[in-house]
Amino acid sequence: MKSLDVRGMACPLPVVSVKRALESAEGELRVLLDDGAPRENVKRFVQGRGYQVQEEQIEGGFAFTITGAGSGSAKREAAPTERSGATVMLIGSDRLGDGAEELGRLLMKNFIITLLDMSELPDRIFFVNSGVLLAAQGSEVIEALEELGNRGVEVLSCGICLDFYKKKELLAAGGVTNMFTIAESMLQARSVVRL
Repeated sequence: MKSLDVRGMACPLPVVSVKRALESAEGELRVLLDDGAPRENVKRFVQGRGYQVQEEQIEGGFAFTITGAGSGSAKREAAPTERSGATVMLIGSDRLGDGAEELGRLLMKNFIITLLDMSELPDRIFFVNSGVLLAAQGSEVIEALEELGNRGVEVLSCGICLDFYKKKELLAAGGVTNMFTIAESMLQARSVVRL
């Protein structure tokens, strides 16, 4: 069994390292990783590709034993050649447009609430930079984001960004993700809407 230690690595290196190891591994892969975002991101990544994960708490973090053949999307020879059809929205600020901050915040709030009235919704909304403030406690759009989540929209915030703004413990809507997942989703999307 191949082993990999990704403890102490900054996002998105744990996911990238596991991806590379899965591309070259045959059989089981044992991964040592930190709790929190690395654990969540790696687990979501491998399970999303059809692998099974057995978790074990160890001193200093967690150990994953990853088994199964996966869906093939992690294999180099099965790299996607066409877009998946997903619509991805990337929100990089808690404001919409340039100009007065108060107006920009009002416009962003109205935009997100207006999404609830659209007949076609994005498949995923990624929040980066100050955009993560929209998914944290105190935001005026939490209810709208929760409703979007209930309608099948994946609402995900960048873990590094949440850490930077000291909002990780205050995330109120959706989940935490990493730059690898954001980049991969954008590159495989049918369309990307950037705000």
